[in-house]
Amino acid sequence: MFRDFPRAFLQCLILTLTLTAASAHAGAPQPQPESVPESVPEPSAEPSAEPSAEGSAESSAEGSAEPSAEPAAESQPAPDSADTDSAEPPPPEPISLTPMVARYSAALDKGVALKGSAVRTLKLQPDGTWMLQFDVDSLIADITESLHFRWQDNNVIPLSYRYRLSGFMIRERTRQLDYDWDRGVVSGHYEGRSVNLELPPGALDPLGYQLQLRQDLKAGKTQMEYQVTEKGTFDQDVFAVIGEETLDTRVGRVTAVKLEKVRAPANKRETLMWFVPELDYLLVKLVQVEKDGSRYEINVDEAVIAD
Repeated sequence: MFRDFPRAFLQCLILTLTLTAASAHAGAPQPQPESVPESVPEPSAEPSAEPSAEGSAESSAEGSAEPSAEPAAESQPAPDSADTDSAEPPPPEPISLTPMVARYSAALDKGVALKGSAVRTLKLQPDGTWMLQFDVDSLIADITESLHFRWQDNNVIPLSYRYRLSGFMIRERTRQLDYDWDRGVVSGHYEGRSVNLELPPGALDPLGYQLQLRQDLKAGKTQMEYQVTEKGTFDQDVFAVIGEETLDTRVGRVTAVKLEKVRAPANKRETLMWFVPELDYLLVKLVQVEKDGSRYEINVDEAVIAD
């Protein structure tokens, strides 16, 4: 990712500063007892014989009538039990976006100290869409990056992505990606490479996936995977929550959710991020270590989050 010293620092800023689910049955009716014909009692018959026959008939009739009603009531299924088993799971609770402005500083440790700053802005547009803006100011280059998108069903739906890097003794780089969801394609160019790709479901741009990551943490997810447009193809980026830590930052002492980018065991690169739930899951710190041991660290300076 970081191929040279200036680009390493800038891409570190880009990567980090823009972050952000008995069927019923009735008892068979009992047969009614046959009536017992009356007979003239013999003189030797017991006085209670006739009443006993009548009582037996009445008792039998009553006994067969009552059970036939009660089991039918008891065997009724629990309300909506069948519907519950076959119904689709309810839709996820809506997770709102919050307009905000956050400022960061970054430091590169590669034998020489290099510093820069960046501003990340999230704004709601008059038509109900959103704009995510990212501006970097450093001694070696300036970067302007933006994403116009829809927020729909807790997902970032990219519409257009723009990127421009320029600076002293640095070749200008631009990216322009347009997402046509009606046609199912993303087209444009990526630093000189033509892009014309079929859109898989949930595809994201290089800036929007960072906002999606933050929103998925707000939704309680602990492992996330995204398909991100990168250099004329799609990369699979996987992230996982690995714990919590207490940090002292410029916005105060905070408890942060610690996240890592999942890579193959043989990959020596490491990316760690800290998000603060009490600050609307604001990214407050990022550390990235490259294969050669170079270390990049980003920290929040200040943030304004709309109510």
